[in-house]
Amino acid sequence: MSLPRSQFLQACSFLLALALLASATQTQQKLFRLEDSRVSMACAFTVVIYGEDQQQLPLIVKAVLDEADRIDNLMSNYKRHSPLSFINREAAKGPVEVEPELFDFLQECVRYSRESEGAFDITVGPLMKAWGFFRGEGRMPTASELNSMRAKIGYQHLILDAKRRTIQFNRPGMELDLGGIAKGYAVDRMVHVLKSYKIKRALISAGGSTLYGLGAPPDSEGWEVKIRDPISPGDPKKSAVTVLLKNRALSVSGGSEKFFQVGGVTYSHIMDPRAGWPAQNMLSVAVVTDSGTVGDALDNIFYVQGVEKSRAYLERFPGTEVFFFLPEADKRWKMVRLKF
Repeated sequence: MSLPRSQFLQACSFLLALALLASATQTQQKLFRLEDSRVSMACAFTVVIYGEDQQQLPLIVKAVLDEADRIDNLMSNYKRHSPLSFINREAAKGPVEVEPELFDFLQECVRYSRESEGAFDITVGPLMKAWGFFRGEGRMPTASELNSMRAKIGYQHLILDAKRRTIQFNRPGMELDLGGIAKGYAVDRMVHVLKSYKIKRALISAGGSTLYGLGAPPDSEGWEVKIRDPISPGDPKKSAVTVLLKNRALSVSGGSEKFFQVGGVTYSHIMDPRAGWPAQNMLSVAVVTDSGTVGDALDNIFYVQGVEKSRAYLERFPGTEVFFFLPEADKRWKMVRLKF
């Protein structure tokens, strides 16, 4: 006995729905997870990815971590044979031709300097050395040292020729330091590698200071990331706030990473290039935005500018969220949150 047509169609629809559900469940069951780390750019880069091809995942993770090494070899001012170190040695003597990727990146850095009126400046190399943060934990420079260093600081003294793709310093003793933004760029490039392999779920962390959440882990709306306590960043039990990353980056600048104290005053490695001194009255700044490069630039800018001066600049970056962690006399710290 055959079923009426309407009942037959309903039965077919039901069986089709079951088949689709089973297929989706089966696909989800085949999703494998892999996590790996490597030290590069003086920090631990960690990659967590989900994918369907278990044998391919280790190759993908290696390619992603290799990209961090490539950026380090390109932009490190600690490695003598890097293109950036070559610029630092030769650009005061005359124009130095720069490969396209690095030149474009330097142009972007100068744009942030110009727009922030010098709150972010990649010419801080001599200043970092004067304050002892280049290879150490810091020292108080003399007044004469600071006066000498100030003459060597300023993005205005960079001559970039886009047509010839050259860079030149118009003052001797200048040095570029990309430490405040290179990790963010590396994270962005690593995300690009993931996407080239069709990976849709991944988390990249550059030492916990710059992260990017690609897609979301299974059964989640995004990657939950805890922003460290600004006073006790090394204590895993203490966190300030939790953010959810889905195709978003988190960048954090904290004064507790490198610092020293003199006369009860704390001096951190985050410099106000205009003053020639470490920025004051800020514990840390966390920025959630679309890319690691933008986030790394902004967390430095906002750290130096402070809350009020940052409000207007934030309008340039719709959808960006900023957390300021400020010292508070009667408390450990207070948080100010801005979003545009």
